[in-house]
Amino acid sequence: MNNLIEKSDPRVIDLFRRLEKASSLIEKLEVPSRRSFNGQRFVTDRELSERLRVSRRTLQEYRSAGTIPYYLICGKVLYKESEIQQYLEDSRKQTIDQQELV
Repeated sequence: MNNLIEKSDPRVIDLFRRLEKASSLIEKLEVPSRRSFNGQRFVTDRELSERLRVSRRTLQEYRSAGTIPYYLICGKVLYKESEIQQYLEDSRKQTIDQQELV
């Protein structure tokens, strides 16, 4: 009984085909996260609402109130990741324990 699997075995060929397909799908998922302009990364309204777990309507209210920085280019709303990160850090509230340590 020979249990040696060779590279010409249909199971091996199918495995490598599936691995290449998975690799291709992973690359497609990575592309949006690498979107940048002059080294700055931007996210769309939809991406930011998913990350912050708020509705897109809530983001609209934040923009209307001047709460968060954004860019409007040809009707498309974009947010610079570094500015959103800074806004979140500036908005952070300390806990009572942290305030006592200061």
